[in-house]
Amino acid sequence: MERRAPSRDAGPMSRHQTVTVDHSEDLAERLAAIDWQRLGSSLDAEGFATTGVLLEADECRALAALYDQPSGFRSRIIMQRHGFGEGEYKYFDQPLPPIVRGLRERAYPPLAEVANRWHTALGIDRRFPATLPAWLKICHDAGQTRPTPLLLKYEAGDYNCLHRDLYGDLVFPLQLTILLSDPARDFEGGEFVLTEQRPRMQSRGHVVNLRQGEAVIFAVNERPVKGTRGWYRTAMRHGVSTVRSGRRLTLGVIFHDAA
Repeated sequence: MERRAPSRDAGPMSRHQTVTVDHSEDLAERLAAIDWQRLGSSLDAEGFATTGVLLEADECRALAALYDQPSGFRSRIIMQRHGFGEGEYKYFDQPLPPIVRGLRERAYPPLAEVANRWHTALGIDRRFPATLPAWLKICHDAGQTRPTPLLLKYEAGDYNCLHRDLYGDLVFPLQLTILLSDPARDFEGGEFVLTEQRPRMQSRGHVVNLRQGEAVIFAVNERPVKGTRGWYRTAMRHGVSTVRSGRRLTLGVIFHDAA
């Protein structure tokens, strides 16, 4: 399933009030402490990688609490209405909460190196600039101006079908999801699921169990795989299995904006 932005009548929220979350002073240090070379190698080998815990429990709770606020979001999507699954999500409006903006801006540069390596392997001409503002300017000049970071909420019985988050012709090939709820206390089920469709082979599945505050970085659409005759494309999809009980909230950080 290709996930493109639903129509603008999908529940617009106020665009005039700012959502605020205290921005951690050491967020940059946490991101800098990641072994990006190891993470990049894992992305090359599997199409996904986990970061370890990036956000502290109080930061996760503060972000999750934003979901029930009436302002700070540009739209609310009920998945069932669009055949996406069961559950709902909200896209942040500008300005993004500081911690979301910081994650997006600081995670982008090392991931751009991976993205450029993938495009080289796949013979794609586009190269991504070194900074997020430079990349977003390219998106905005092409008419992709709506912010895509989002909060997703699942309750008992909810799930997210396998899909790709494209939103337009310009796509950054990697994205990041952080689990805001505590799987030991807040919910059961709701595993993050990835599948890859290899040419002339059966699909392969991955289940990623995250801790509260931990991120998984994964391929949005396709990734390169080295075969005996050179590089080939493997199609990736992601989703969430059925939540058996409780409430599960996640932060999605997508690095291209929507048309």
